[in-house]
Amino acid sequence: MIETRRLRTLRAVADHRTVTAAAAALHLTPSAVSQQLVALEHEVGHRLLERDGRGVRLTSVGRILLGHANEVLAQLERAGADIAAYTTGTAGEVKVASFATAIGLVVAPAVGTLRDKEPGIQVRVLDAEGDQSLTMVLDGVVDVAVAVEYRGAPAEDDRRLSRIPLYSEPFDVVLPRGHPLADPDRIPADTDHTLMDPDRIPADPDHTLMDPDRIPADPDHTLMDPDRIPADPDHTLADPDPPGNAFSVTDGRNALPIAGHPETPAAGGPGLSVADLAGETWIGPYPGNPCHDVIALACEHAGFIPEFAHSSDNFSAVVALAAAGAGVAMVPRLALRAADLSDVVIRPVPGPERRVFAAVRRGAERHPLLVPLLDALQDAATALRQAPSL
Repeated sequence: MIETRRLRTLRAVADHRTVTAAAAALHLTPSAVSQQLVALEHEVGHRLLERDGRGVRLTSVGRILLGHANEVLAQLERAGADIAAYTTGTAGEVKVASFATAIGLVVAPAVGTLRDKEPGIQVRVLDAEGDQSLTMVLDGVVDVAVAVEYRGAPAEDDRRLSRIPLYSEPFDVVLPRGHPLADPDRIPADTDHTLMDPDRIPADPDHTLMDPDRIPADPDHTLMDPDRIPADPDHTLADPDPPGNAFSVTDGRNALPIAGHPETPAAGGPGLSVADLAGETWIGPYPGNPCHDVIALACEHAGFIPEFAHSSDNFSAVVALAAAGAGVAMVPRLALRAADLSDVVIRPVPGPERRVFAAVRRGAERHPLLVPLLDALQDAATALRQAPSL
């Protein structure tokens, strides 16, 4: 008879690759973990682990057993959920690990919803990066992870986890004022956007970007009398003096009001490609942060390896360094809302996205304490997706 606690130990060692790290995750001593693994090998009659440098890896039999362990442990989660549902399960504590931006955007609103609808459910929130939160769920430290898709993340069909997609957001380029790419006239190969060379624009007598010789005195290049502009918050060259509480970005010549959510800055002006940033000095998250991986992968696809001279997992700090002229950065759009954008230029860039999802141990998604929380997270994410900023 195989004991399930030994199966949990095997999975922890497979996830963490060392006995010491698995022991820390399971709140056991390394000796206790080793004893459980030896006992498990006696139960199955085969070696399950072998040395791999400074760590360990599963043998072929170990990998077979791990697959069954994932199914057994998921079924136990379902059993626990069904028993909790039978006994109503309307009161208890749920632990959620999430990265900081998602705490503000979806976790905090979900907590507020539960306080009103399910006051018996107490939610405890832990700040953790996306790669850390998934490990915390698998180790049983938390019940729910709000995580980010990245190159090293468990696959969508991973039998250990159940995923609930929440939202995705683009990355924007953050440039110091005065950077060559901040001037739209110096952006390379920008045939698909606005603010191009007027000599290359087809006849366009009724709109903006006309022959500058035909423009009445208009030193700010707005091309319009702001008093005659109809309500048009989402489109071209509106009132150059937006209300004081509006964010704005610069196109290098005049301020453009940001479309969409008043508290969420969006990129304005002509866009850039990732390839335009080759050879730049970079500011970004530390290696291991999922956003670092997304940025690095986007640059690799564009044909270069980014040189990160400055590292911070705090995007407000990243923007501050860009404002100081320390380099360029790519930042998830919604993370810009907390940053001081007064001394930077924001440009949209196609391609990289931060895809956010909730994850629980497979089988636990039916637990009566988790169902209301997952529903509240999805409702908060739906409201976020419907905001014009995304």
